[in-house]
Amino acid sequence: MCYSNGSEDTIPMIRAELEFATPRKLPKASSVKGRVVVLDVAFASEASGGGFEKITKPFLDGLGSRLAAWVDHHDHALHAAYASDPRFVLATKAQHGACPEMITPEIVARTGKIDTIVCHTDFDGLCSAAKWMREGVEPYPGADDDARAIDTRMGTPSATARRFDRAIRARPRDIGLLGVVVRHLASGLADESLWRPILEAGAELEAVEKTTTELARDYRRIPIGRPTLPTCTSVAFLDVTRKHPPQGRTRYDKTMLLLLGQERASIAVLLDGETLTFAAPFDSGINFLSLLGLSGGMPTLVSVSAEHLEDVLTKLGMPHGDVSTLR
Repeated sequence: MCYSNGSEDTIPMIRAELEFATPRKLPKASSVKGRVVVLDVAFASEASGGGFEKITKPFLDGLGSRLAAWVDHHDHALHAAYASDPRFVLATKAQHGACPEMITPEIVARTGKIDTIVCHTDFDGLCSAAKWMREGVEPYPGADDDARAIDTRMGTPSATARRFDRAIRARPRDIGLLGVVVRHLASGLADESLWRPILEAGAELEAVEKTTTELARDYRRIPIGRPTLPTCTSVAFLDVTRKHPPQGRTRYDKTMLLLLGQERASIAVLLDGETLTFAAPFDSGINFLSLLGLSGGMPTLVSVSAEHLEDVLTKLGMPHGDVSTLR
């Protein structure tokens, strides 16, 4: 099948079923049809509640020879174990800030016929799926750069990308919407009617952003007495559960809240129930994976169990006495 993207050129369209996933939640291998490509889904680390052995490996084993390709750009210690297998195209976040730029016509052609695409649920992952369906051609000029800007939070994405990103952030678990996003991207934005549900979803983010901005006012900036990281002189700490209990809670945007924290200090630390998240700017040079001894994930964005709060902050250089005052 071919479609026109509004120019004189027609781009071949690969038909494939879509499965949406995260490193923590993969589909059952038995439910995924035929030959499979996995895009922008990191190998699970210990912070994912089971790690590679309990989450990623069973999925790999279940797919077996049906796995056609796995393309990803998140750090993981086990990348080296798959370096000799041509199906795995794996990089670090520093090497590729986003996954779509890794998907080339050569990789798609080499992989051959596929039946299912398993992709991450953010703009990076959905754009990767669409680019694969377009046999390695960008959904629109600059889409690769937009994915990198959104995934690294560096640079300014285009107005087109912001529309998609806002819709996805407003309804991150809406499978129907995610499918519309991939369809629109894969068509080269040819069907104007597909913008309607995307813009409607994006409009819902305004209320979420208002709640997020209000929450950010309660960040506490805490100096680090003896920093273990050269660029870390303070952290911005927020206990969302205390300020915003789950009962009757209005949704907030976690990514936005962490970015607002980073405007106040070198590192944003967010405690929400049983989850503790650390975030630093992409270009900060901070590597939480090394600091915490984790096998994989994003070096500058890590979520762990809340029980590790004191241990992690102590490793960052905060005195024990100061940590105890946070809860």
